[in-house]
Amino acid sequence: MNSILQRYRQCCYSTQDTNIPEEGSHNLYQEVSRLRAKCETLQRSQRNFLGEDLEPLAFKELEKIEKQLDKTLSQARQRKTQLMFDKMEELRLKEQELEEENKQLKTKLEEVVLRLPAIQGVRDPSKADGYKHSEPLPTLQMGHHQFVYQEQAFDARTNIPGKSNPTPRWLS
Repeated sequence: MNSILQRYRQCCYSTQDTNIPEEGSHNLYQEVSRLRAKCETLQRSQRNFLGEDLEPLAFKELEKIEKQLDKTLSQARQRKTQLMFDKMEELRLKEQELEEENKQLKTKLEEVVLRLPAIQGVRDPSKADGYKHSEPLPTLQMGHHQFVYQEQAFDARTNIPGKSNPTPRWLS
């Protein structure tokens, strides 16, 4: 352990080894110069893609930028289209789930409606609350117009004689 600590101290605190050989510093200087030039080139390209500093460019350089922008735009549109198709598929699956849930709720509603006369003590089920059992139960369909029509039809079927059954504002 002591020998390891001595070597560590020699490496860290020795002034002899802190001088970088001149050959190494020359390589580092070249590397820094190369990276600065690359950075400037990338910044110029970015400005060109943003539509800035286009005056000094030659016709061929402008064509090259145009082709790159067209390719990038095409890729962005493809990605957007793929995302839209994915979202449509997700919504289609959700629609199927909602339709299944709607069927289950309709079945439950039919069961409740069939038991309603027995609960209310009415002997003739066709006279229970003015509901006619021969008419089909309402279903919820996608789209505003279908929903409004079905709501109005349901209100007409459940209209109790002698009672006022006003149409809600949003239906009128």
